[in-house]
Parts: sequence; C-alpha cells; structure tokens
Amino acid sequence: MVVLLDAGKWQRNKYVGVSLVGKTLAIMGFGKVGSEVARRAKGLGMHVIAHDPYAPADRARAVGVELVGFDEAIATADFISLHMPLTPATSKVLNDETFAKMKKGVRIVNVAHGGVIDEEALVRALDAGTVAQAALDVFTEEPPAKDSKLVRHERVTVTPHLGASTTEAQEGVAIEIAEAVIGALKGELAATAVNAPMVPAEVLTELKPFVVLAEKLGRLAVQLVGGGSGVKTIKVTYASARAPDDLDTRLLRAMITKGIIEPIFDVFQRGLRITEERVILDGSPESPLEYVQVQIANVESRFASAISDSGEITVEGRVKDGIPHLTKVGSFEVDVSLEGSIILCRQVDQPGMIGTVGTILGEENVNVSFMSVGRIALRKQAVMAIGVDDQPSKETLKRIGDISAIEEFVFLKL
Repeated sequence: MVVLLDAGKWQRNKYVGVSLVGKTLAIMGFGKVGSEVARRAKGLGMHVIAHDPYAPADRARAVGVELVGFDEAIATADFISLHMPLTPATSKVLNDETFAKMKKGVRIVNVAHGGVIDEEALVRALDAGTVAQAALDVFTEEPPAKDSKLVRHERVTVTPHLGASTTEAQEGVAIEIAEAVIGALKGELAATAVNAPMVPAEVLTELKPFVVLAEKLGRLAVQLVGGGSGVKTIKVTYASARAPDDLDTRLLRAMITKGIIEPIFDVFQRGLRITEERVILDGSPESPLEYVQVQIANVESRFASAISDSGEITVEGRVKDGIPHLTKVGSFEVDVSLEGSIILCRQVDQPGMIGTVGTILGEENVNVSFMSVGRIALRKQAVMAIGVDDQPSKETLKRIGDISAIEEFVFLKL
C-alpha cells in the first residue's frame, strides 16, 4: 500500500474490506488473551463464541461468550482467532480436514503460536477460496523461508512475531519473570511452569488454596502407609456443586501426585495409577470444591484407623477461610489445619485424654498449635489430631504411645 502511494497511485477499490458488525468470531483458546480479545470484539458489535476444553463456562458467560465444541466453532465462524498453546494435541489443528469444515470466505488470525496451523494446507485453502484472508504474526519456522508461498500470498498479511513488542510489555515481562522466580524459590506455586498443567490465571487464583490442600493430603496419605511401600492405586474424589466442565482438576491431581512422590521418587517406575472421580453436590457453586478425598487401596497402614469402611486408607480435606483443613481420617471426622506436624492418636473415648497427652507434650517443651477429637460413638473409640510446632523426641512419642488408653498413634510431617 505504501509502495503504491509512493508511486502516486490512489487505488481505493483495491482495499475494500468487510464489516465486523454482526459477524461471528470464534476464539480458539479462551485464556487471558482470548478473554481480552472477546471483550474488544464485543465492543465492535461481533457475536463471539469460543472453544477451550479447560475454560470455565461461568467465566465465558461473564463476558457474554458462549463456549462451544471445536467443530461447531470452526464451522460457524466468519473470523477465527487462535490463542491456544502449541502442544501435541494442537499441532496442525487447522489442516485440510478442518479447513473443509469452515465457511467459505472465513478469515483467520494467528498471533499465538506457529505450528498450530498446517501452513501448506492453509495455502491450499487460500487458493481454493475457503479462507478469504489470513493475518499471521507467528510461523512454524521463524523467520520463514524467503520463498515461502504463504508469506508471499496476496491475501496473507504477515508481521515478524511482534507479540509483546512494546516498551511497556518488555518491562512487564522482565518483572513477571523475576516475580515468578522469587515465588518458586519461596516454595510458592509457579503459575507459568512449563512442566505443570496450563491453567488460566483467574482459575489458578481461585484454586490456589485447594492446590495446597491437594499436595498436603497426598503427603499425609502416603505417610500413613509407611512412605509408599506397595502403593499401586490411588483414587481421588472431588466433591463440588459445579458442573464437571466448570472444574479443571489437572493441577490438583498434579499436586496430589507431588505430595505422594516426594518420599517415593521411583513411584512411576513402580506403576502408580491415579484415578479420579467427581461427586456433583447440590447447592451454591461459589466455591470450586466442597472437599477433596484421597484413597489408597490394597496396602497396610501405619495407622489402622485411617482405613475406612471400604477397606482403603482414606483422608479428606476442605478449605476453610482460605486455609486447608484435614476433616476426615478413615471413618473418623476431625478438623485440624494442615500445617506443621500432626500427631494422630486412636484412643478409648474417655475423660482426661486431652489433658494427659497435652501434659506430656508440655513437659517436653513441645508447643501445641491445635487439637481436634473425632469419635464414632460416645465412650467407644476416638481419633485425636494434635498439631505441634516442634519436633517431638522419640522419648516423647514413646511416652504418648505408652498411655494405656491409646491404641495406636502416628507422627506426620506436612
């Protein structure tokens, strides 16, 4: 265009475009960038749909966007904007087969990742008129070859990967990297870790306390089986009032796995299998989860009381006021925050037990941070969970174990 103007040519009819008003935009990948594109497109009068198997439906509804399946998105759209990561599942996701499902005259924008489009197939779709125009900022090979048919195509607009190419963005990226490194070194969850499930920032914020809960339940459960010897199968249950599509549990599963494998690094060599189940609850879906339950089957327990009626070691937890709590051990209901270290005791439910154990810990200068007792029936059996700030000595633990009414106990580090 600049060349023509420099040559004194004023060819307005050469640049007749199409209106955006009333057109359907399909956003493929509804994360932070996809959401922002949707807001802007709505302001231009476009009808916006999106495809993202991991995006919560309520977040899409909040900006007036309908989540649809992949085939429906590409078949309905007048414009397609790509904002998905490059993974084995998304590599060349736009190809001859998918181009054939699109409206004739569709327009495609890719400013996300090179490789999600089969570039040779895109050239064929452009030549056939299936794709009217394409705007590309990213390519499978960068820089693309000088003789690239795609780059030279008359209906393709290209830029040299200019994403985040502003002074403000460059500074922001540097700060974000520094903050991520500092957070990771402090033991916080790294939101942009390449070996962790990709979760939208707003979802990560909501799930953060449950992420901590998941890791600590995994760590607690594996200690109850003596460090993981013989562990083969783990079942995780998520209870929520939200629809399954509105709850992304990949990160929770990863953190439960992390909590389990820290003491048993060869866990995958020994064939550990984790299964997941979701329980849909009635009620308000304001919180993403009501509780998380971890079960380990076919193992001997260091703490027999942790074995539920189903014959599996079972621990269950909830998030209360942003703090992860242990709320069930086996069939016993307790309520202690999952922090520091915990002494679990199964005992005869009789007066004086709390005082007796507390006295021993006090005499040994072990500070108690919290305590909870759960029982099945009055004067029968109970489980006492005691949070301690200090490491009890072997002698201290032996004194507790020697109490006649205590049938078993275990010391757990979280």
